[in-house]
Amino acid sequence: MADADTARLCTEVVRSVFGPLVATVACVLLTHGRLGLPQLLRLSKLKPRTVRATILVLVQHNILWHARTEDEGEVFEINIDECLMRMRFGRYVWLAGQLYGKLGAEIVQLVLDHGKLRPPEIISALSVYDPVKAPVVLAQTLHKLVDEAYLKPATLLSHFSPRDKLIRYVGEEKRKISGFPTAKELRQAKEIAEVRLKREEEEAEQVGMKRKAKDYPDKASKRKAVEDDLKVDDDVYFRVNYERFNVHIRNELIENAAAERYNKCAGAVLRATLKSTEPKQRKLSDVRSDPTSFANVVMHIPDDTDLAAGLVLQSSSKTPPTMKIIKEFFGILASADNPTPAGRAASFVSLGGSKVQVEFEIIARRLQRRVLEAIARERHGDEGVRIMRLLQDTGMMDEKQISKIGMMAPKDVRPVLSAMSAESLVSLQEVPKSADRNPTRMFYLWYVNPQKASTVQLRNLYKTLYNIGARRRAEQEEPNLKAVLEKRQRSDVSQDEERLLTRNERELLAQWEKKREKLTVLEMRVEEAVFILRDLGSFAINDD
Repeated sequence: MADADTARLCTEVVRSVFGPLVATVACVLLTHGRLGLPQLLRLSKLKPRTVRATILVLVQHNILWHARTEDEGEVFEINIDECLMRMRFGRYVWLAGQLYGKLGAEIVQLVLDHGKLRPPEIISALSVYDPVKAPVVLAQTLHKLVDEAYLKPATLLSHFSPRDKLIRYVGEEKRKISGFPTAKELRQAKEIAEVRLKREEEEAEQVGMKRKAKDYPDKASKRKAVEDDLKVDDDVYFRVNYERFNVHIRNELIENAAAERYNKCAGAVLRATLKSTEPKQRKLSDVRSDPTSFANVVMHIPDDTDLAAGLVLQSSSKTPPTMKIIKEFFGILASADNPTPAGRAASFVSLGGSKVQVEFEIIARRLQRRVLEAIARERHGDEGVRIMRLLQDTGMMDEKQISKIGMMAPKDVRPVLSAMSAESLVSLQEVPKSADRNPTRMFYLWYVNPQKASTVQLRNLYKTLYNIGARRRAEQEEPNLKAVLEKRQRSDVSQDEERLLTRNERELLAQWEKKREKLTVLEMRVEEAVFILRDLGSFAINDD
């Protein structure tokens, strides 16, 4: 069962894509948790035929999990992560177009529109206007998307809640423990269960490609040889692998962070480093990238990039070699001049001989900290950011220490701490002086809990995204604008808007397009913060 802000956002996303009837069923499941069909019929107050059709739609689009329990029978549950990922579908299509051209974008968009499809269905739907040449080119592009894991097979496990299996596997591991289990044994049992579940999912996704025997004549000896080749299995349903596209979004954020901190040339060097290991980057949970050589990075630098412009070189008429410039940039990005814990926390890469690795974990923690500090500055000013940085760098402190070290008046510190505590940006730890835990004899220490702060701020961001969607829907349903939008959808008007729409109608449409563009830009900015706190937050939390 989701919290109120997440439930409202998911309902708004489902309503914008599937309509009000599907949104009603989704809202009931989000509000009440997993339910069986009889309870769903009673709470949604819809006809059985409508509810069954809604369930089929949600299952087809991977938004609904279904499971069978001994007590309740078959129950349904909303996959919240899958629902929220729909807000990035436009960016996924754009990324596919950048990587594989127009055909790649069309394939990804078609699969996203239908949830999951088989290769023959994809090729037949996109080769309507060119049934002779298009199938061959589409098959090649589809093979690349599957081979590079941008499309993955839809398995039976993906339709069942992994939480049920995890609970069952943890119970099986606990039963293997003799006697009263310790905290370490319980933690190990959970880790073993998670590894077992992850291994099952990876094994189930091994389908999708099958081998075919291909005979070809050898020109030298005129003999036939058999070469094993892989082709896409026509009987397997494929869906979009969101994590593969999220890797590109993460890399873009890292590149922008380096360019913002140093200059565009440093961002170009980091982009080339990420490009050199991009085929092996399949998951966001990777702590760091695979090692790559300096020469491999140089190969991914565009020829028209002037890296020397990003460095202050000694006065010389001769430009240094590209390899030397690359080494200088890597020294800057690795904070080689500051071999301290603070320098490592501020680095982007790590060097080992002639190899370089991008530190995803360190960068993700820094990005998350920057988002939390931006929220603190927006709501509590520079004083809030000063207090937050002080607590993050030094750990737990009482109010007097914060006032003294932060060089702030005590009367100014207390209201800021109270306001930040209400939003969970800072937390309070009580340390009793005596066993009776008398409030008058306690130390009250303030500290920053990144996990708690990120969770609370993530809910606030979900509320903001819901407000943006609700505002867009309310603006679009305004009577005058709704009439003009319906008129523009007519086939004759869409072909000649200048002549068949009045001046007032064109001005109204222009105003609406401008408002929608502003709301979309705002939504993208908030979604970027959500990506940092949620998707990169798996290891961007301090473990102290």
